[in-house]
Amino acid sequence: MKQNERLLVVVDMQNDFVTGSLGTEEAKRIIDGAVAKINAEKGSVAYTLDTHFEDYLSTSEGLSLPVEHCIKGSEGHKLIPELRSPLKDAKSFEKHTFGSVELAEYIRDNPQIREVELFGLCTDICVVSNALMIKAMRPELVVKVDGRISAGTTVEKHNAALDTMESCQIVVTR
Repeated sequence: MKQNERLLVVVDMQNDFVTGSLGTEEAKRIIDGAVAKINAEKGSVAYTLDTHFEDYLSTSEGLSLPVEHCIKGSEGHKLIPELRSPLKDAKSFEKHTFGSVELAEYIRDNPQIREVELFGLCTDICVVSNALMIKAMRPELVVKVDGRISAGTTVEKHNAALDTMESCQIVVTR
């Protein structure tokens, strides 16, 4: 497969989801695998950044999850230090909700992309949202998720999200 035919998407590997306000031990455990996956990738690479603003707590999401995180311009919004160098040349997509409309449109508008693989945080929120949006935009596209280097808000929700994606014909590696 040629470089521009495959896209690896790193979802929300940001400080606040690893060591910050919403960090988990499971998120910390996937860092080495994430670095290795990006460094071994022969295709193109992109990443998403969960992006909120000072009014976060008054938004629909903030009312349901009243924990400030990924506020634009904060340390928590930045990629984790281990991924800054590996992702320095990757295309980035800031998103203000769980799934990135811009990422899905980018994939829709680039028919040479024949395969997309995602991994990252959180499996049960942003990884599943992006995977399903991409599959909806390009139903014949091969969409994969590497569950070994993804982490959910809980282990149970991580596994439930992987099950859901498999039900929707997304290829899941466990």
